Parts: sequence; C-alpha cells; structure tokens
Amino acid sequence: MKRIFLFVLTNFAVMAVLMVTTRLLGVDRYLTANGLNMTALAGFSLVMGFGGAIISLLMSKTMAKASTGAQVITQPRNADEAWIVQTVQKFADKAGIGMPEVAIYDGAPNAFATGAFKNSALVAVSTGLLQSMTREEVEAVIGHEVAHVANGDMVTMTLIQGVMNTFVVFLSRVIGYAVDSFLRRGSDSNSGPGIGYMVTTIVLDILLGFVAAIIVAWFSRQREFRADAGAANYMGRKQPMINALARLGGLTPGELPKTMQAMGIAGGLGKLFSTHPPMEDRIAALQKL
Repeated sequence: MKRIFLFVLTNFAVMAVLMVTTRLLGVDRYLTANGLNMTALAGFSLVMGFGGAIISLLMSKTMAKASTGAQVITQPRNADEAWIVQTVQKFADKAGIGMPEVAIYDGAPNAFATGAFKNSALVAVSTGLLQSMTREEVEAVIGHEVAHVANGDMVTMTLIQGVMNTFVVFLSRVIGYAVDSFLRRGSDSNSGPGIGYMVTTIVLDILLGFVAAIIVAWFSRQREFRADAGAANYMGRKQPMINALARLGGLTPGELPKTMQAMGIAGGLGKLFSTHPPMEDRIAALQKL
C-alpha cells in the first residue's frame, strides 16, 4: 500500500509541477483566455495517466495467467514441481516477503514475476526453461524473479509508466491548443478546438509516447541489474546467475505479453526500447560485484 500511495502522490506532484510551470511562463493565462480549462485538463491527465496503469497492475496476475496459460501449482504433482515451490519459498523467506503463487507454463525459455503486492505476487517459469537449464541455473532465475517482487519492481514500473503517461497527455493537449489558437488567431469562431488541435495532439501523443517508452525501458534495464544482484545474494554466490545468463544468451527467449516483458528474465531487441540490458552487460555487472 505504501508504494500505491507513492504512485498516486507522484502523479499529483507531476501535475502540480506542470501547473506551476505553465503559470510561471504565462502559458496558462494565454490558454485560459482562449478557452482552455487548465484545471480540467490537469484532472483529465491524472485520470488518463495513472488510471489505466493502476488497473492493469491490479489485474496483472489474472492477465498473466490468461495470456500465457500458466497453471498455478496448488499441489505439486511430481518432484520437479515440489522443488520449484520449495525454491520459491526459500527465496521468499530470505527476501522477507509472503509466499508468491508459483506457476508453470508451456513455452520457450523464460520466466516472469507479476502482481500488485509483494505478499501476493506470482512467479512463473516456462517448461522450456526447465528443460534447457541445470537446476542451479533455474534456481538462479527463480531468485531473479523473487528479487523483482521483493524490490517492488511491478509497482515501480507502473508508477514510472503512469508519470510518463501524465506528461504525454498534458503536454500534447497544451501544445495542441496553443497551436490551434495560433492558427485561428483573428477568427471569431468559438466552436471549440479545430483541426490544428486534433492533428497536433495526435502527432504529439505518438512522438511523446516514443520518448516515454524509451525512458520507461531505461528504468526497466536498471531494475534487471538489481534483480540479477538480488539472485546472487540469495544464493550466496554470483556464478549460478552468471551461468544462467550465459545459457540464456545462447537460447531464443520466449515472447511474453507486452505488459509483462519488463518482468521477464529475458527481453527483446532494440537498445533504446529494450526492457532488458544485453546479456554480456548483465554478466559483466555481476562479475564486478
């Protein structure tokens, strides 16, 4: 609940900064004089910024199970499932968090953690991961995912995404209204925003959305380094995590749904938009510990 409170408070702080900035620059007087209700826009940006993000966070476990077909282990059916549950329990105890739900899903090598709260999260591993790695390497991967939970990464990433969304919604509409007012200067029309507003807003939503995605991806990559270090700490040595990353570097990781990619053990391509650093960078960071 502390992080949820911080999440909401941060968004209000963002809007306060934006409102003060527009007032200091005199932008608010110009836009208000031309019919824009800055207070209403601020409220709209807040709702759009964190509304969808927090709903997705609260539904994350349900969505993850449905999208991957993950089956929660309620009663281990074999020795492997019993070992996975015991391993998650061991790391959860070391991390000081409640026991997460444990699940297995069919797919190429990967794993993920999700959930809105530290003490009721979900940790899932793929059958491909279990089949292509040694037990020690799988143990390191599980430690990595438990570290994500213990670090509160799901909420943190949602907070960052919400803040970015708020900036995008607010700035695109303020600039769109300013452009529209400039294009229609001297006109007596009071029919509301025109084509200038609509085009500018759409274009800026796309462009600022790309910038926001780059920022969110950068934060996600920093969280991966921390989760790798967390796994090494839980196991008492870094070599198993290094071996697991080296193994993953030679495999084709399974694709996770977009909403969960930041919480997986392996990410996609594209440096600026990648939620995960290159494997060699993660291994180098562990070697320096």
